Amino acid sequence: MEDAIVRTERLLMRRAEVRDLGALHAVLSNAQAMRYWSTPPHTSLHQSREWLKAMMASPEAESDDFVVEHEGQVIGKAGFWRLPEIGYIFHPDNWGRGLAFECLSALIERAFRRYDFEKLLADVDPRNAASLKLLAKLGFVETGREPATIMVGDEWCDSIYLALERDAWRGNEGRPR
Repeated sequence: MEDAIVRTERLLMRRAEVRDLGALHAVLSNAQAMRYWSTPPHTSLHQSREWLKAMMASPEAESDDFVVEHEGQVIGKAGFWRLPEIGYIFHPDNWGRGLAFECLSALIERAFRRYDFEKLLADVDPRNAASLKLLAKLGFVETGREPATIMVGDEWCDSIYLALERDAWRGNEGRPR
């Protein structure tokens, strides 16, 4: 697959491998990291193994996802888990350092260069203020809201839908707003 590695000043984004299981389980089993994810925190290594297998097996035409490394350690995953919808999760130890912005800026640029999408999409729990702030900084704008769109555990969660138009990105190119 072309462009299977993306590098930034501090990060390496690459395709997932079996060896990533332990580090990804540390993220996926972390209640804080998973608070606004589409599933409850993973309770077993087996659950994370199945998740990783599915990530690795996703067809290129449907998914363009990466494991994110910082200083040689896997800190999360980011990319287009379902093209053209962006998704990302990082271990809380790495929050607030600008790493997600750096990562997503590079992946957004790559997506607009590689695919013929006029816009990229995001679906965010309205309670996830940090993610909404990050996406706004990247140029995403709200396009709609829906109540009770997904059941996570025993809790119905709402959605805010956002989009980043290709032309808006070209004018912004990942610069903070």
